Amino acid sequence: MIRHMSRTLFFLLVCIAPLVAQEGFRPLFNGKNLDEFIIDTAGLWRVESGGVIIGVSPGLNYNDFLRTRKHYANFILKARFRMTDSSGRGNSGIQFRSKPVEGSHEVSGYQADMGQQYWGCLYDESRRKRVLAQASPESLATLQKDGWNEYIITARGNQITLTLNGVTAVDYKETEPGIETTGFIALQLHGGPPLEMRFKDLLIKELP
Repeated sequence: MIRHMSRTLFFLLVCIAPLVAQEGFRPLFNGKNLDEFIIDTAGLWRVESGGVIIGVSPGLNYNDFLRTRKHYANFILKARFRMTDSSGRGNSGIQFRSKPVEGSHEVSGYQADMGQQYWGCLYDESRRKRVLAQASPESLATLQKDGWNEYIITARGNQITLTLNGVTAVDYKETEPGIETTGFIALQLHGGPPLEMRFKDLLIKELP
């Protein structure tokens, strides 16, 4: 009886507690394949065991994006990521509230940026084409350029918040009229030298 109760308690602690901690969140994709994504360029993206999405660029002259089929408006997105880049010039990011650009590999929308001098920044991809908000020095102090990092992206109405490794990097209020308030989420391989990106623990919670 005691042994049975101990096993039950162990199950609760190991299996149930993490689910409670992530209440309201669900995986962004099935963790096995890319069926829930629109693939921009074949052969660049794959899924490995453990639900890790890997994007490998051999050196591109355009930006490539792995896009969700579903569109999201208000949400909290959690994602861990790691960049392998021997040149030091690699760049990537997570797009959100984005849409395709006709006749192009490019997409238009907000990006939680990664790489070079853009770590932790909020960038406006192919729309205003500029950094909307720089990352806070406190968040950059947590950055591990050659290791795993975590973004938490919160989009609620006109308020956008980026948290890098648990520290607020950007707290941005959109004031320009006509900016998209919904769209797909996408992972980026930036044009330029060879680069490998890994993304895992992709969890999303949709907000009212």
